[in-house]
Amino acid sequence: MIRFNNDYNHGAHVNILQALAQTNDTQYGGYGVDDWCDKAEKLILELSQCPQGQVFFFPGATQANFVTISALLGSCDSILCADTGHINCHECASIENAGHKIVALPHHDGKITAEQIEGEVQAYYNSGEAEYLTRPSLVYLSFTTEYGTLYTKAELTAISAVCRKYHMYLFVDGARMGYGLGAAENDLTLADFGRLADAFYIGGTKCGAFFGEAVVLTQPGMGRRFKAHMKQFGAVLAKGWLLGLQFYTLLHDGTYFAITKQADEYAMEIRDAFRQKGIEELIVSPTNQQFVILSQEQARKLGQKYVFEAEGPIDDDHVCVRFCTSWSTKQEEVDQLVADILAL
Repeated sequence: MIRFNNDYNHGAHVNILQALAQTNDTQYGGYGVDDWCDKAEKLILELSQCPQGQVFFFPGATQANFVTISALLGSCDSILCADTGHINCHECASIENAGHKIVALPHHDGKITAEQIEGEVQAYYNSGEAEYLTRPSLVYLSFTTEYGTLYTKAELTAISAVCRKYHMYLFVDGARMGYGLGAAENDLTLADFGRLADAFYIGGTKCGAFFGEAVVLTQPGMGRRFKAHMKQFGAVLAKGWLLGLQFYTLLHDGTYFAITKQADEYAMEIRDAFRQKGIEELIVSPTNQQFVILSQEQARKLGQKYVFEAEGPIDDDHVCVRFCTSWSTKQEEVDQLVADILAL
């Protein structure tokens, strides 16, 4: 069976394996106070053109999401996000468990707009009873979205302007940041996130690392007591150098960007095959996640050789499924899938 079910079904890029082997007998300080985390932080801030920022390394994305939000917000604050947002659908109420309400807004192709955000904030301030309600204080976006779609620079700029107008934080979940940056249609850079967001992260778990996410706080002073929040929620790795080494290894020579761009290109080959066969897409995605509508028989045939995600029924005879390429996908795997799609 060939897996196209997610982008974290392999271990780590070979460069990381080599770096770990070469440094395995070296001693380091614990809890992220080491040379590798320092080197990775400096590199990330340079790539983000955000010299005033700070970088914190997390073992996983759920921790990155709820710890960052918890550290930034007060107990009477709430979060705005798309109803399809990862924190709303896939993290088992971790945000609410940390004491913060999520206000889910209807998505458009997986995204929300500056107009929606401003409307929700205005409703709060015009309610006449603002002191009885949680205050919208942070906007959560994903890049890429849960549907593999992208925010444009214009959209992100408009959302950032609304957040700053109302003194709200803008936090971008970058678990699939590499696939977003590598898409042919993308017009955003890490420097844009460093300029427009208050916090964002560069995903490692889904983009070539064994595990790990690098959270960037872009504004001076935001990191005060941040690591204490990480420790409180069990998100500080004792062998922290393993995170710094992985990010430095992937980023210093552009490997991170090359392997995720390649995954997007493979996904476009798969998308083109479905289109050539006349198979409809649920949503048009320019990144490594492709959502298509198959008949039950087509899904059964492909399921004999491939593992993919079943997203849900469309009608009695059709189901939406997701095919997901990754940094570890091979050309021969894509070629085989394309041939089998065309043979349906």
